[in-house]
Amino acid sequence: MAGADSDDSLYPIAVLIDELRNEDVQLRLNSIKKLSTIALALGVERTRTELLPFLTDTIYDEDEVLLALAEQLGNFTMLVGGPEYVHCLLPPLESLATVEETVVRDKAVESLRKISHEHSPVDLEVHFEPLVKRLASGDWFTSRTSACGLFSVCYPRVSSTVKAEIRQHFRTLCSDDTPMVRRAAASKLGEFAKVLELEYVKSDIISLFTALASDEQDSVRLLAVEAGVSIATLLPQEDLEALVMPTLRQAAEDKSWRVRYMVADKFSDLQKAVGPEITKNDLVPAFQNLLKDCEAEVRAAAANKVKEFCENLPEDSRETIIMTHILPCVKELVSDTNQHVKSALASVIMGLSTILGKDNTIEHLLPLFLAQLKDECPEVRLNIISNLDCVNEVIGIRQLSQSLLPAIVELAEDAKWRVRLAIIEYMPLLAGQLGVEFFDEKLNSLCMAWLVDHVYAIREAATCNLMKLVEKFGAEWAQNTIVPKVLGMANDPNYLHRMTTLFCINALSEVCGQEITTKHMLPVVFKMSNDQVANVRFNVAKSLQKIGPVLDSNCLQTEVKPVLEKLASDQDIDVKYFAQEAISGEFSTIILKYNLHRCKLMTQHYVTLKLKKQKT
Repeated sequence: MAGADSDDSLYPIAVLIDELRNEDVQLRLNSIKKLSTIALALGVERTRTELLPFLTDTIYDEDEVLLALAEQLGNFTMLVGGPEYVHCLLPPLESLATVEETVVRDKAVESLRKISHEHSPVDLEVHFEPLVKRLASGDWFTSRTSACGLFSVCYPRVSSTVKAEIRQHFRTLCSDDTPMVRRAAASKLGEFAKVLELEYVKSDIISLFTALASDEQDSVRLLAVEAGVSIATLLPQEDLEALVMPTLRQAAEDKSWRVRYMVADKFSDLQKAVGPEITKNDLVPAFQNLLKDCEAEVRAAAANKVKEFCENLPEDSRETIIMTHILPCVKELVSDTNQHVKSALASVIMGLSTILGKDNTIEHLLPLFLAQLKDECPEVRLNIISNLDCVNEVIGIRQLSQSLLPAIVELAEDAKWRVRLAIIEYMPLLAGQLGVEFFDEKLNSLCMAWLVDHVYAIREAATCNLMKLVEKFGAEWAQNTIVPKVLGMANDPNYLHRMTTLFCINALSEVCGQEITTKHMLPVVFKMSNDQVANVRFNVAKSLQKIGPVLDSNCLQTEVKPVLEKLASDQDIDVKYFAQEAISGEFSTIILKYNLHRCKLMTQHYVTLKLKKQKT
């Protein structure tokens, strides 16, 4: 019996070994994902002595299997006996941190960082820190890149002697022969600087930062920019100008556009780190140059930071700096040849109105908004319309209507139907920005005019637009404002416009509800069933089927069904077909509604009987 029990206890590891050696990658992957279950079955001692050595010895597999393994091991602390034995997880993770595939290494480093916090200070020096050293001095660049991500997690909790060794290893990696290692070091420089004592930031980190920022590889230099921002937050104000700013100024004028792009992307963080004085003296000219950069990607990144940069300028000189230095560059970007630059600017430019105030907005910014509102790129127009509320708060709705709305109306009546279509798509958004009263006064008639446009795509979009407006403003607004005008089109001489009425009823019935649909819309649909044009009559059949779910069962049976039966005997074959389709659809709706009603009645009856029994 004891032998049988022993065989049973060995079964989980046997299954794992079999599946890990299976030719099917999916089976191997599934077995790795079940590691925690198998570890629980084995117990903590056998997990440490059997499972982990086996995993360490078999780390030669498909990348997706290794990735899953690296992730699983990061959550294994309690399965090996808790923090006291967490160092047992280091050998397999060390092996994973040296593999060729980047995502596997990154996941292994992530798990190592996670379990490092569960090591005691003694275990950290005895087990974890030697692992970091081995990785940092490995023959393959893969291990050295992984080591870069581990220095910052062990440095704060080790002795002074070990700290000095860690700093030396990091210095060595920053000047490694392999660009990939220097990239990894540059990406972790800022993080490492944050855990160092200030004296070593000045003596060690600054020199490393300067060297990496002037590296021959632009992929290293651009990562040094982000590190520079982190370092700037650590240094006293008086040291910034001498230690950091010369290197950052050099990066802002780097020959590689990727480095300049990174400077532009991190400009707001840099501005907060260096303070108001350096911003005025150094960053304003640098930002101007980035806005005028020869590469569109750099200009777009800088344009995206315009509002944030202006908000963070010193309050006493903010308006002067914007008007004198920033606004002239912004004016040039409005007519930039690259649509991504214009789009990036359009997404933030409206925010300048709250910074510059009413007078400057009306005089200087409104012409720019107007130019962007007429831009040929749809995304630029959308970004302007999406942020109209910023301007509305500053200059008021009346001023807005006198300046920008005429341009919107002009676009809405453009000869090119695609331009009209673009404005229709923005209308619900615009309506929400302006409010119901202003919309009724200025834009309601425009929305109704689109319903009789000579292009079908416009009429279709206008119908969807009405539904979105009703969702925004409510059914009562629709009943008073929209529904009467839509129903009035049922008498239009043009049969296409009469059909548009039906399309509108289909869309509006969903958002207006049963009462408005039954009382106002349904009689018009019934009347149109006698239309002389067959296309209108078969659309009546389709409309009755569409709005059927909104109506009650009695209305369907007594009013809708007779009309459909009449259409089912129509002389036109298409009218007959759609009427018969609608009848079959309506009957299924009636049956469903009847069954639901019956269930409801039975439930109420059952509850009533139960309450009576409880009382007696």
